[in-house]
Amino acid sequence: MRKAVALRYDRQKNRAPQVVASGQGRLAARMLALAQESNVPVYEDHELVDALRALPVGSEIPPEFYELVAQILAFVLRLDKEQSSNKGSNGNSQGEANAAGHSPHDF
Repeated sequence: MRKAVALRYDRQKNRAPQVVASGQGRLAARMLALAQESNVPVYEDHELVDALRALPVGSEIPPEFYELVAQILAFVLRLDKEQSSNKGSNGNSQGEANAAGHSPHDF
């Protein structure tokens, strides 16, 4: 069964990334479809998603998850950098992570 957790990190508002949505089955599939439609990066880690699903929506991740979630942030930042360089080379803004009102740090 598909599972998904959406995180957001706003350095000005939060001390740590925040769980903004969580689901399994049809809800997880819809979350993943919306992420794809909005060009929001998706990082797959089955063990991490299981651990994050135990957290209440709206809560910040606890310190024991910082290192694991830092890997996701590095992944997102790497994608942002690659997409920025691709945009500059051909003038196409495809793949920008901030499409559809999502901040570059929604994942």
